[in-house]
Amino acid sequence: MPAVETFKRLNLYATSLMRFADQMGGQTKSPFIYPLYGLGELPQAFARLSAIYGGTYMLRKPVDEIVYEEGKAVGVKSEGEVAKCKFVVGDPSYFPTKVRKTGQVARAICIMSHPVPSTLDSGSCQIIIPQKQVGRKSDIYISVLSSQHNVAPQGKWLGIVSCAVETANPRAELDHGIKLFGAVDQVFINVLDTFEPNSDGREDQCFISSSYDATSHFETTVLDVLDMWKRITGKALDLSARPAAQADEE
Repeated sequence: MPAVETFKRLNLYATSLMRFADQMGGQTKSPFIYPLYGLGELPQAFARLSAIYGGTYMLRKPVDEIVYEEGKAVGVKSEGEVAKCKFVVGDPSYFPTKVRKTGQVARAICIMSHPVPSTLDSGSCQIIIPQKQVGRKSDIYISVLSSQHNVAPQGKWLGIVSCAVETANPRAELDHGIKLFGAVDQVFINVLDTFEPNSDGREDQCFISSSYDATSHFETTVLDVLDMWKRITGKALDLSARPAAQADEE
């Protein structure tokens, strides 16, 4: 790869590392940001910001069907009511006839009473097991959280292992990551199908995201969001164009 790509990534890492240094007394341990109380805080923050700009949230409302007129989405029907719209945005579960299966993802959520060995007793960490190290076609991703993030009681850690399913035994694939935890109190495993849209959505005004993949650092999710923005608006998202005051406020 061209050297400039590596330089850009190193620069992003360094910039992210120092992003909150002033607020933390000039010290920060990680370039990664994780919301206290878990990722559920992100949609709550988005809902509050959306309300400022006139957005409306309808909570605990089932989606009965997408309403079409002349082949284009014009609304969403729920419990006898129809919310009108110019287009619909959703994940593949709402559009079973408009997506195709791309594979499966296996995830293990492990509850532990100790930090991950050989991580200096860290309250959190990200670990990626390279594919060739374990004879796979894709990497294995591990994310560890603790009471520092208000997602677990004191003295407990949460370890999440995820990977793309490549064999008929997903549990054995996850074990490459689970064994790094040492003793585990409880393990919960699920295997989910993944999907992607059949089209870009411009014809029927249904803009569909791809399913979450096995990665734990959200890079592919961000790329999917940027792609959807371009499909919906017809132009690339340029965050640098925001006024400085607005960026600081958000």
